[in-house]
Amino acid sequence: MRPEIVVGSLQDLTESCARELEEAAARAVEEHGRFAVALPGGSVATAFFPRLAHARVDNSRTDFFWVDERAVPLSDPESNYGVAERLWLKPRRIAPDRVHRMPADASDLERAAASYSDELSLLLGDPPRLDVALIGVGPDGHVASLFPGHRILRGEERWVAAILDSPKPPKHRLTLTLPVLRAANLLIVAAMGETKAEVVRRAIEEEASELPLSLALRGTRRALFLLDSKAACRLSRS
Repeated sequence: MRPEIVVGSLQDLTESCARELEEAAARAVEEHGRFAVALPGGSVATAFFPRLAHARVDNSRTDFFWVDERAVPLSDPESNYGVAERLWLKPRRIAPDRVHRMPADASDLERAAASYSDELSLLLGDPPRLDVALIGVGPDGHVASLFPGHRILRGEERWVAAILDSPKPPKHRLTLTLPVLRAANLLIVAAMGETKAEVVRRAIEEEASELPLSLALRGTRRALFLLDSKAACRLSRS
């Protein structure tokens, strides 16, 4: 299924994302009593979270997960959880029992991955079904901490993986795997800047692409791209 595409200014994109979040949350709460969303880090977090924190969502029924996390202290500026805490969780006074942090600061990352996988399964089923997964994309086409050519792209049986050899520092990370991203009811891909234009084009227009972004899109229930004009500049007009 071809993804939906929205092209606009950063304000347009954050507003579109907030509306999608509100609609998905209302539907999820009505259908199964809770709304499960997985958050990214990086530029998408800093650009989108100030607006998303004020989306009309019932926070008392919203469970927050993460698509990936770096093995750094929570106080480190590189911590995905730290950014979310500062821009979303604390300002909205989210209850601690609704926050499911990826324990990437654990001493044993393999055990931490298994623990987070069990938590996802317990709360969201097998495979875990998020209502919304919000992801960014790197210029190389990586999503979450799933990098081009990495062995974990071939591992379909795990929900969460420990990455001990990331080509981008830091080397140690935790990440959701492709089956979890694909199982989400809505996968939102946010990309901004011309450095993302080619991988966005390949993911949308090349059926045989092996980019992690392309692989994440295959089999999704619904995918939505939020692009600024530079990230969309190489897409065909059709």
